[in-house]
Amino acid sequence: MALLDTATQADRSTWNDIRFYGVHHLALNTDDMKMTVDFYVGVLGMRLVHAMRVPPGLGSGPGNRGNPPFEEIRHYFFDMGRDALLAFFEMPKGAKPKGDRNALGNMQHVSFAVSPQSQARIRARLEAAKVPYDGPLEILPGIFSIYIMDPNDIRLEFSCQPANGEGEPAIVPLVTQTKTEALKELRSLSPDRDWLNRTVESLAD
Repeated sequence: MALLDTATQADRSTWNDIRFYGVHHLALNTDDMKMTVDFYVGVLGMRLVHAMRVPPGLGSGPGNRGNPPFEEIRHYFFDMGRDALLAFFEMPKGAKPKGDRNALGNMQHVSFAVSPQSQARIRARLEAAKVPYDGPLEILPGIFSIYIMDPNDIRLEFSCQPANGEGEPAIVPLVTQTKTEALKELRSLSPDRDWLNRTVESLAD
């Protein structure tokens, strides 16, 4: 049975009460924390807000809860805006192979929401640090992005909405489709009318 079909068997009285508040933190990996700090603080201008070591027993010990399997590795946190954190674990050098961002299950890239003015400032900082970037490119109607690779070969995107000026962007409303628009693509996944209707029930006609 499909996951969505299974979920609909649950009590629907609380189905619409779930609230997501964005990303709490995004945890990435590096094998050079100094290089990573220099880039995110020194080049991009993010604030380092917490620097720690993973407590003993949470790496290779019985208390591991999904952390990298190494003891007392560095785990640093940066303020990426909107009360959310960007985190890095520092792997021992040579302990893990470099990842393929296009492999299944891997993170292909991360996009940060910025104002047009902040995007221009980031571009200036990148140019001063001689870090190449692509863009700005209109990736969705009204949304313009630049792309870079960080020193860990992680692909980063900085997206802005010029129509919003310096104010905080309204990301979800700008990209939300109507039922008709979404169904045009969703029908390529399944002809099941009940499944299609359940999938788009939160969208406007």
